[in-house]
Amino acid sequence: MIEAWTWPTPNGHKIHIALEELGLPYKVVPINIGKGEQFTPEFLAITPNHRIPAIVDPDGPGGKALRLFESGAILIYLSEKTGGKLIPTDPAGRYACLQWLMFQMGGVGPMFGQYNHFANYAVEKLPYAIERYTNEVKRLHRVLETRLAEAPYLAGAEYSIADIATFPWVRNPDRRGIDFADYPHIRRWHDAIAARPAVQRGVEVLSENQRRGAMSAEEREILFGKTQFSKR
Repeated sequence: MIEAWTWPTPNGHKIHIALEELGLPYKVVPINIGKGEQFTPEFLAITPNHRIPAIVDPDGPGGKALRLFESGAILIYLSEKTGGKLIPTDPAGRYACLQWLMFQMGGVGPMFGQYNHFANYAVEKLPYAIERYTNEVKRLHRVLETRLAEAPYLAGAEYSIADIATFPWVRNPDRRGIDFADYPHIRRWHDAIAARPAVQRGVEVLSENQRRGAMSAEEREILFGKTQFSKR
């Protein structure tokens, strides 16, 4: 049984959804990032980057245990473990899938995350930073809208790990000041994915721990302050 060391964030949801879609048995190991559990020796033994998610597969390649971090790498591994499910089999489709997966990893995730930090979590509201990331969030939505106007899913005709990676970041658009009415193809794509039973199960993993109020000063210090450096 795969151990998913995780928390209910967009990056955590990627792995929950993939495991559910692929039908792989897994055990959730909660890592409360607001309490600093990502700095424990047990978690750092899996990932030196102290970021969720990470997995431990006792039945990895060659029958040996595998520890893996970085959500994109985990998605590719889980797909290949199940015979290439959720990645198109034709070469062009496969590279399209990996291309859009990297687009999420290098663009959507970091830029949406920076917007969220400066607009919602930063104590000091910096107009330049908020404008910078607001514009980038809108630009990335336009890129997605253009792609989804020409194909049902990011990799083309098939639902794939590229969609699984991107969906948790695109859901809840109001948190980024986005109105899906301005992006009808994203809305169509989003609603189709949100209706999938495996996706619904995936986003419910650890949902009772979802932050629903303001971030405390202690959480802010752990997530964004000096605490993360003092733990080394």
